[in-house]
Amino acid sequence: MTHSHPSVPAHAIAPAYTGRMFTSPVPALRLPDDPMDPQAAYRFIHDELMLDGSSRLNLATFVTTWMDPEASALMAESFDKNMIDKDEYPATAAIEQRCVSMVADLFHAENLRDDDPASAVGVSTVGSSEAVMLGGLAMKWRWRAKAGKDWKGRTPNLVMGSNVQVVWEKFCRYFDVEPRYLPMGQDRYVITPEQVIDAVDENTIGVVAILGTTYTGELEPVEQICAALDTLAAGGGPDVPVHVDAASGGFVVPFLHPGIKWDFRLPRVVSINVSGHKYGLTYPGIGFVVWRNAEELPDELVFRVNYLGGDMPTFTLNFSRSGNQVVGQYYNFLRLGRAGYTEVMRTLSDTARWLSHQLAASEHFEVISDGSAIPVVSCRLAGERGYTEFDVSHELRTFGWQVPAYTMPEGAEDVAVLRVVVREGLSADLARALFDDIMKSVTALDRLKPAGHYDDQQHFSH
Repeated sequence: MTHSHPSVPAHAIAPAYTGRMFTSPVPALRLPDDPMDPQAAYRFIHDELMLDGSSRLNLATFVTTWMDPEASALMAESFDKNMIDKDEYPATAAIEQRCVSMVADLFHAENLRDDDPASAVGVSTVGSSEAVMLGGLAMKWRWRAKAGKDWKGRTPNLVMGSNVQVVWEKFCRYFDVEPRYLPMGQDRYVITPEQVIDAVDENTIGVVAILGTTYTGELEPVEQICAALDTLAAGGGPDVPVHVDAASGGFVVPFLHPGIKWDFRLPRVVSINVSGHKYGLTYPGIGFVVWRNAEELPDELVFRVNYLGGDMPTFTLNFSRSGNQVVGQYYNFLRLGRAGYTEVMRTLSDTARWLSHQLAASEHFEVISDGSAIPVVSCRLAGERGYTEFDVSHELRTFGWQVPAYTMPEGAEDVAVLRVVVREGLSADLARALFDDIMKSVTALDRLKPAGHYDDQQHFSH
């Protein structure tokens, strides 16, 4: 039942500061009839947003929640610049192309020239979700070209683990591609080369390998998957490309594990997406998709528009968007450089590994991923304790922490885990406070041993 102030109709907002700035109720679901003082409007919205959880204590999200004040100032100065108006905002357009070039170089793309930013083939996006769609479309169009005129009588498929982010399911549904999900196993939460080889055929547009899975932060064996596909193609089997979903790990692995081959150093990798608003350390939403070379991006997917003042190629699912995110990303690239990103990632990894060591030593938890691949810690309760991971997650909310609990994907549905994403802003002191609160939570649950449990179907957004 909904309770409202006696003098305020339902579906209206009552002012918190009676008589000081504004006293009339405001309709919540309809446009108000009269204007409002800007300070009053600010207080209305500001106070309602206080009900949100603290973003810094939200350990469920990979998304950046802290940036330098100078970055915030630059981004505020760029809110009003439309990224698509490249002729009107040439400096913003140049900054975007520089960012794409830097990402392409970081991932060892081919044919890059120091004097030609257009030699890098890629685009900035609103995040990895858009980047995934664009990478998937390019694979589908290349498959169509290879299949020839009879492609309409065939059903394209995409091979990937059941651990993929939901955007891959959206891509398959939106663009009529059959998803072929590879199940996880007990104590195995990544796909294997053997699974991939068994699943691909002549209608496979590509294989998705994840660099830093959403569920555990583990790295899938990209090099081994590519080697298995190389052997298959050399033996007369289908020649299947690989797209690497590096949304979470693309700005971590090059700095923490530069010796791991997962990018365009592997000839079978044709495209890579990465999220700038995750470990690129930029506020949402910014992402990138880059291709090995120009041959991997079909010309039919690139549109040219000239009604904004110049002839401009565009390959996006969005159109108008602010240029402030790419400005923030460029700030980070200049501010940190390779050495700065390396130092940040090492620090985050150290914090994650410290936390995982403490959890393992507590004997309450079995650590699944210790934060050494990317700064993500995932664990499960050790043994039968009379309560679940969902109970621990709920108990931690009483301390302000948002630590998600969720069940693993197909093949390991009976496994529930807790996950902590260590981001910039989670200092060593905060990590110690988190561990202390985790131990207080499990100690309280040990004493309580609740007969009922919180719902394991509670909403969890990747």
